Amino acid sequence: MGNRTALFQVHSDLGGKIVDFGGWDMPLNYGSQIEEHNAVRQKAGMFDVSHMTVIDVTGADARAYLRKLVTHDVAKLDGQPGKALYSGMLNEQGGVIDDLIIYHNSATDYRVVVNCATREKDLAWMNEQANGFDVTLTERPEFAMIAIQGPQAIELTKSVVCDDAVAAINELKPFVASEVGSWYIARTGYSGEDGLEIMLPGDQAADFWQRLHNAGVEPCGLAARDTLRLEAGMNLYGNDMTDDVSPLEANMAWTVTWEPEDRDFIGRAALTRQKADGVKNKLVGLVFEGRGVLRAGMRVEVEGSDSDGIITSGAFSPTLGTAIAFARVPRTVGDEVQVELRGKLAPARVIKPCFVRNGAKAF
Repeated sequence: MGNRTALFQVHSDLGGKIVDFGGWDMPLNYGSQIEEHNAVRQKAGMFDVSHMTVIDVTGADARAYLRKLVTHDVAKLDGQPGKALYSGMLNEQGGVIDDLIIYHNSATDYRVVVNCATREKDLAWMNEQANGFDVTLTERPEFAMIAIQGPQAIELTKSVVCDDAVAAINELKPFVASEVGSWYIARTGYSGEDGLEIMLPGDQAADFWQRLHNAGVEPCGLAARDTLRLEAGMNLYGNDMTDDVSPLEANMAWTVTWEPEDRDFIGRAALTRQKADGVKNKLVGLVFEGRGVLRAGMRVEVEGSDSDGIITSGAFSPTLGTAIAFARVPRTVGDEVQVELRGKLAPARVIKPCFVRNGAKAF
């Protein structure tokens, strides 16, 4: 038996297919992955993401510490309470230890959300790097987290929360959070749709979930979450980036803030050398219109290159009705590659790694 969130019994009562995910017992689906996926694209769906690790970073040096720890510069958040940014946390070799979201409450108070499967190594690394800084790291396991995503997600959520929460949600811009009592409401997500991620006390999660369900929000599992994020061009840690892959080869270069030059974030020297030497690979999107599904680990042959690429994430796209994938390939890649399926090569089209945005084809 793995770790269980405050909503485990709810998932079981709904007939969720429970699987191990990073040491947690989580619902893969409640019957039909495609129906759950389409609910998010067309109306609204909700996910239990309480397995994510929430860490509060507080203290006089919180800002300086995070400027050292991650690739994006949290100084960009100054004077913007609730504003969030997505970033990578690197090792000294420039590999991605994890990707995360940082919420800015004040210069001495930040909230960081990291992946569940990397919890132990993340906490160990973050605590090690805290040496010399006046900073305190506090894990918040008492929080549950529910993500409500889709074109009707915000309106349906507002229909079941208190007036103060409605007022706060009305003021939220994308990638901004607001604290309402013991709830932390963020306009963020992992689906390519508008929506909210709400952190709330675990003993309130089941009631809130039921109210959302009664309002017409569809319960969704990990399988739909994966196809949604893939369609939206969002990376999955452990697949699309790892400790051995730099953000420059994982379509995460935009998360690296190079200015000012004197901000010596961890991994900067390695990334600088990589830029100077020339980045060898990049992460691209593949669209496959033949028979079959692209899966992680499949070999990708690039014309004119001595080295092969590899698919890092792949699935059938319910929105597009065809197979799609991310692949790490030599930078010399053209508009088409050959993917090895069942021992044979088949052509796939190369695009930027984003397939669907706000429910519509993005390429």
